[in-house]
Amino acid sequence: MSNTKLRIAVMGVGEFGRNHARIWRESEGAELVGVMDMDPARARQVAEEFGTRVLPDIEAVAREAQAVSLAVPTKEHSRLGCQLLDSGLDVLVEKPIATSLAEADALIACAQSGGRILQIGHLERFNPAIVALQGLLRRPLFFEVHRLGIFAPRSLDIDVVYDLMIHDLDILLSLVDAPVVDARSVGMAVLTDKIDIAHSRLEFATGAVANLTASRVSTERVRKLRFFQEHEYISADYTRQDVLRVRVQRDGASFGFEKIATVNEEPLGAELRSFLRCVHTRQTPRVDGHAGRRALELADRVMDGIHEHGRRISAAAMPQANTSPNHQ
Repeated sequence: MSNTKLRIAVMGVGEFGRNHARIWRESEGAELVGVMDMDPARARQVAEEFGTRVLPDIEAVAREAQAVSLAVPTKEHSRLGCQLLDSGLDVLVEKPIATSLAEADALIACAQSGGRILQIGHLERFNPAIVALQGLLRRPLFFEVHRLGIFAPRSLDIDVVYDLMIHDLDILLSLVDAPVVDARSVGMAVLTDKIDIAHSRLEFATGAVANLTASRVSTERVRKLRFFQEHEYISADYTRQDVLRVRVQRDGASFGFEKIATVNEEPLGAELRSFLRCVHTRQTPRVDGHAGRRALELADRVMDGIHEHGRRISAAAMPQANTSPNHQ
């Protein structure tokens, strides 16, 4: 990798963007040249905290930076991302890639036409637990995934499927690497006007089945993925960053427990280092635009299932007209 520091800017310094600024400020391979936010006071606060300056507009970002962490609201990902890519910058876009597949396609096309690096911020791909279990995969046939969070006033502009579940949809697509042939989903709004809790059952072309639950109205925080394959069960805890393998012993009458070694590190730090490496080497990112699009497409299918289920529930609840012959 080049010894030249990469000039990085962060656009959008809310909760996620602030963490991007923090890590870039600490990175030996990057120089945080500035931050930009629609809230000038927020931009000044983060700039002062990390010893950088406020960039007033996207033109200033394009002048000062070589690459950008784009952590603005999802509805702005495609518009601003394309503007940055067309200006010759490499871009890491927070997940989800965009609000629609058409917007995702526009981002991908902009990156391809300019030969720019486009990485999507599915940071759980860089979670040490997920990295460690890659070498354990043989032919998984059943997955159980839970991503539960306590209610917090953030990311309430999107449904929980796009906020939380999309992480696990992306992970499953990377682990199974096969088309989803069936998706059945339910969900409901609880505390907001968006879907706050969702469950989906996916079936892949390989025969593998996955049950996923995502909630932002839980009383506890849970981030776990479990899967079963012949003669063994593997559990990964995203929060603890550990992996446990349970295997049937040769006698067929007992189990062996093995804790798989992981390297404890902050997934976002690993993600940004990977982006930095891709910018320097021009290699395709682990989570490129096409991976981000696949995750969004599957999230859309899950949401379609939730809406269809909601329509059936509404239809069943409607009073039926009295068709009796004696009805006047």
